[in-house]
Order: sequence, then structure tokens, then C-alpha cells
Amino acid sequence: MALIVQKFGGSSVANAERVFRVANRIKSYYEKGNSVVVVVSAQGDTTDDLLEKAAEINNAPSKREMDVLLSSGEQISMALLAMALEKLGCPVISLTGWQAGMQTDSKHSAARIGSIKTERIQRELDLKKIVIVAGFQGIDRYEDITTLGRGGSDTSAVALAAALHADLCQIYTDVKGVYTADPRIVPDAAQLEDISYDEMLELASLGANVLHNRSVEVAKKYNVNMEVLSSFEEAPGTVVKEVNKVEKMIIRGVARDNDVARISLTDIGDEPGKAFTLFSILAKKNINVDIILQSIGRDNKKDISFTVPESSLETALETLKENMGLIGAKEILHDADVSKVSIVGAGMVSNPGVAAKMFEALYNANINIKMISTSEIKVSVLVARKEGEAAVRAIHDKFNLSNI
Repeated sequence: MALIVQKFGGSSVANAERVFRVANRIKSYYEKGNSVVVVVSAQGDTTDDLLEKAAEINNAPSKREMDVLLSSGEQISMALLAMALEKLGCPVISLTGWQAGMQTDSKHSAARIGSIKTERIQRELDLKKIVIVAGFQGIDRYEDITTLGRGGSDTSAVALAAALHADLCQIYTDVKGVYTADPRIVPDAAQLEDISYDEMLELASLGANVLHNRSVEVAKKYNVNMEVLSSFEEAPGTVVKEVNKVEKMIIRGVARDNDVARISLTDIGDEPGKAFTLFSILAKKNINVDIILQSIGRDNKKDISFTVPESSLETALETLKENMGLIGAKEILHDADVSKVSIVGAGMVSNPGVAAKMFEALYNANINIKMISTSEIKVSVLVARKEGEAAVRAIHDKFNLSNI
């Protein structure tokens, strides 16, 4: 039979009733003769509660100690789920990230997986046990606990599926699958039957909260057979795969990202090397830059505008102010009251006029565009944050995505 890796998020195991619901679903797969490895996140608001506890003790704790603390949330989930399966009569064992062989680098709070030593998991599977693994965590070469950052349990699950050569990786969430837009913004958004890795990666990177973008990167790299489905009801999910019907559907989805801010530097010298100087300074601070717009030079001067995550805005502004002389700008302007709205679809590359249709939708809704960025499979615009949801609805309606 098949080797299946399943991942259940925090809402899926938030209380005893849900833990047993998940346990029964796992049991049903196991009783069909499948080998099952399960990755779990911390229950409900456990991570937020742990952050509050840390703040009561120390407002600026080291990232290493925060990793030690936050990793305990997933350990609670894995033990409780194992207890539930024990009560249902299933042979089961729970493993922490390091017991499961999850080897990472040493970047605490945002570690990346380097390798997975699967011997322990394989040994337990050979003994016909269900293996429950704490997601979001691993161990570095110094034997220190590390965590993988936001959405890390998705990445844990997909990486395990790749390392174990699993037949299927199922990501269980609180929605049925991947939708053409956030159903909370567009109530009639349609569920997609399937989506390509590239399209899913773009949507995940652009604000869709279904899958963590790093998990999709791993799935694409190792061709992991992945499915997103609901943990609360038995229903078909969305398959994430390599090839898609791009001829049939041009646009796959509309996403909105509020973690974005615009920075503009005015009157920079219009000469070689200025852009390099500016963006290399930000790169040294690990600040990601997305949309970039440079004005046409005039009077030997030019303006450069770009976006950064809003969470990095303060650091970016401080860094730029410290280096104003080196950059040679007259002033720094910024605007954090913006949203990035994007359309994604692999079919766009062979269908002209998609961007124009998107811009028409925004024009009809009287929404002003502040910046534009395009690629082969996406078009992103920056709009006022208060107009972000209206922009998503207007674009979704314009492309008639409810009737795919």
C-alpha cells in the first residue's frame, strides 16, 4: 500500500474533539494498509500564548531561547494526538523534530532544512506504527533546537514526504482547498481542482494563506505529489502538481498581501552604480525588495521607488538614513498604507491583454494604481490599503473566476 504524509494545522487539533476527529481520519488511512506519517502544528492559539509568556519575563529574549520555548507547542500537539490514537487502539509513536532527524542551519526563528535522517522514522514504520512528528522544528549542528518560521509545519511535512519518497503528501487546513480568491473577501470564490507548482508558489508568495511558499518550493524541487484539503469535512481537495491545463484557464487566482510598504528615494544621481549601491545596502540587512520603479532621468537626477515587507519598513528606513550620503538621495518618502493585489496564471504567457483587463477592472472600480510589476505568470499592482479588498473583488468578477 501507499506511504502517506499528512499535515494538520493548529485549528485542526485545537481541542480534544478535533484531536479525536483527526485521530479517526488517520486511523481510517492506517486501517487500509497504508504507512502513515503525520506532522502537526501547535494547538489553536498556543504559539501566541507562549509569546505572551515570554514577554512577561523578557521583552527581548534571544532567538535561541525563543526557539526552545515555541517548539514546545508542537510537542504538546504530537503527544496529545498520539494519546488519542492509542485510545483508538492504534500502534503509534510521537517524535520531536530532532528525533525525526530534521537537520537545519543555525538561523534561529527562520531556519532552513538541510537534510533529514529518516532512519528512526523508517524503523518505526517497519514496526507498523503510525509516526507523529512535531512540525516547525529541527536541530542544528550544535544540537540546538531551531524553528522554521511562519508556516514551517507545511515545509516540515513536504520535506519529510520528499525524504521518505512518500506516495502522497496531504496538507489539511480549515478550508477545502485552494480557491480563486480568499473566500472571506470573495464569498463566491471557486475551489480549484488542481494548480501547478509555479502558480501555487506565486499565490503563496503573494499573500494567499493556504500553503507556505517554502513548502511549495520543496514540493516542486522534489516533485512531491501534494493535495490540499479540509480537516473538517470529507471532500475533494486541490491537487498541486507540475503540469496544468493552461490552455483552459488563463487566471488561476487573485491574491492580496497587506505586509507591504512603499519607499521612494528622490533626486538620486542618474549615473551607473546608484541602483546597485542602494539595493546592496538593503540586501546586507536581509531586506527583501519586490516591486521596483525607476523614473526617467531628468537634470541628471532620477527617483527610485520600491516595496519591502511592512515588517521590514522600520529597519529599511533606518538603514537608508544611515547611508544617505552614499546613496546620494535628496529625501526618503514612505507609505505603509498600501496593499499588493496580484493575479496569477501560467496561461498568461500565451494570452495577451490579461494585464489590460486587470487594469480595466480597477479603472471601473475607481481604484488608482500606485505601482505595477509583471512576470510570465503574474501581474501585481500596489493600491491603497483601504481599497485592497475592493480591488480583489473587482478583478475576480472581471475575469469571471467564480464560474471556472
